[in-house]
Amino acid sequence: MKQVIKLNILILGSNIDGTRIADEINHLQLKATNHFIRDEANISDQELADVDIILGWDKPVVTKILAMPNAKLKWIQAYSAGVDYYPLQQLAKRNVLLSNVSGIHAEPISENVLGMILSFYRGIHTAATHQSSGQWTIPDHQLETIAGKKMVIFGTGHIGSRIAQLAAAFNLSITGVNHSGHPVKDFPATISIDALDSQPVREADIIVNTMPLTAQTTGFFNHSFFDLVDNQPLFVTIGRGPSTVTADLVLALQNHQIGGAALDVTDPEPLPSTSPLWQMPNVIITPHISGLYQNYFKDAINIFAENLKQFETDGTLKRNEVNLSAGY
Repeated sequence: MKQVIKLNILILGSNIDGTRIADEINHLQLKATNHFIRDEANISDQELADVDIILGWDKPVVTKILAMPNAKLKWIQAYSAGVDYYPLQQLAKRNVLLSNVSGIHAEPISENVLGMILSFYRGIHTAATHQSSGQWTIPDHQLETIAGKKMVIFGTGHIGSRIAQLAAAFNLSITGVNHSGHPVKDFPATISIDALDSQPVREADIIVNTMPLTAQTTGFFNHSFFDLVDNQPLFVTIGRGPSTVTADLVLALQNHQIGGAALDVTDPEPLPSTSPLWQMPNVIITPHISGLYQNYFKDAINIFAENLKQFETDGTLKRNEVNLSAGY
């Protein structure tokens, strides 16, 4: 029987977004009884250097470890799907593996996206505003159904695919956008990210951004993009804030190039109270919460446990390994 090498596992960020995950950490300890598990409290420099695996993120701690010439770090498991805030080049240089929790957000984020779309077209967000001041106000514009509308989804991964599945139930016409235009199961049609000046984009009623943040997608939704659209679409973004140039989005709304925006991510975050986006009646803003749900950390820990079992065997990861060059 092969002997399992004891690994030093460091837990970072055990209190994330105000959510204590002690129960999930205890759950992990039951699955990883052969290893040493601890958090960063009162940890010495030598103990940091001896860390083999990190679960979570704390910039000062990770930066310190990567600066140590004798560091033994081999793998980091992120709690998030996006990893743009990790030092990817340094990890590649040090041959440190990185994995994310891509896939666990698909259901909650997709529900959020459909919820925002329905709220916009059915006037629910404005009714909620009037309710807070006790006003019975009939909309001064025609409410619309979403059936038959044309949706373009940027990003055809787990999240984009689940959005497409839910949107199909509402009889939307769906086109996916990915790096090459390759076909994807849940999309009746796909186009390349380089084919922006095409009929699906120009005629879209709803545009959804689910893309990770990379060098290619940073500032992607800018004035040049908004100049392409002809149908005053609703712009929905749940990807990463910096993929949209905020000033250009504001201008596109003011110039009626787009009919509205539903934003779960912004640039910067938090969005300053002085931003004109707050005062626009055709804008819905949620504070980067679309991926949160009741079993988030339990599901994240389960991914880590699966990867740990594989890592014990051969030093590789079973799922969700990040391509450090691509950034996702």
